[in-house]
Amino acid sequence: MIYDLQKGSLLKRASAFLLDGILLVILATGFAFALSAIFQYNKVSQQYSDGMDYYAAKYQIDFDSVVSQEAYEALDEAQRANYDKAIEAMNNDADLVHALNTLVVMIVAIVSLAVFLAYAVIEYMFPMIFKNGQTVGKKVFGLGVMRTNGVKIGPVALFIRTFFGKYIVETMIPVLIAMMLIFHAIGIMGSTGLMGPLFVLGLFILEVVMVAVTKTNSMLHDKLADCVVVDLESQKIFDDEQSMVEYKANIAAQNAQKSVY
Repeated sequence: MIYDLQKGSLLKRASAFLLDGILLVILATGFAFALSAIFQYNKVSQQYSDGMDYYAAKYQIDFDSVVSQEAYEALDEAQRANYDKAIEAMNNDADLVHALNTLVVMIVAIVSLAVFLAYAVIEYMFPMIFKNGQTVGKKVFGLGVMRTNGVKIGPVALFIRTFFGKYIVETMIPVLIAMMLIFHAIGIMGSTGLMGPLFVLGLFILEVVMVAVTKTNSMLHDKLADCVVVDLESQKIFDDEQSMVEYKANIAAQNAQKSVY
């Protein structure tokens, strides 16, 4: 074990990232199902679906086939008139509008909470249990996370790395932008314009550039927490700075004794 920086290889890090990502998706999906039951998502969804079916039958409109402006313009004059009347009636139906708004809020809340809980388990609880910032993926591939000064990562730095860096910046902002684009596509939310997709693209490019050019090949979440991913097979991580100073002094003393003058 040595105290000089022994950063983890990109291959190991990519493998650990993939394994953790799979576990994160599985866990987030499970939390989403549980939260859906708690929030009674299916009940509200059925209420909205029943309302849609009612107006579809009343105005003889197949809403599923009219999902774009092109599809709307392809309707004949009578069909467009019925479609417009149906939309106007639905917009004036307070119960249906409330159900739709509730569904949108539920979707955002369920996705946000499910991903948050998954990160809390995979990227915060497990590293606290395994020590040295190890997730399941990092433990399998022999990687760890430490502060850039060689000291082990603490709860505060791990919190910044996990919840601010990974959860908020790298995950939820892109996810929420994607959700807004989807909601806009189906006509229940305004457009983000080009700013949303450009932000996500810019974030992706920033991550790639940081991995390529930084000395430690660190992504944004590691830079925010002043951390680095290391190979535990050859990296020594100290409990605190004093331990590191004492260790270096002891090594220096041993080397001095071995030196031939």
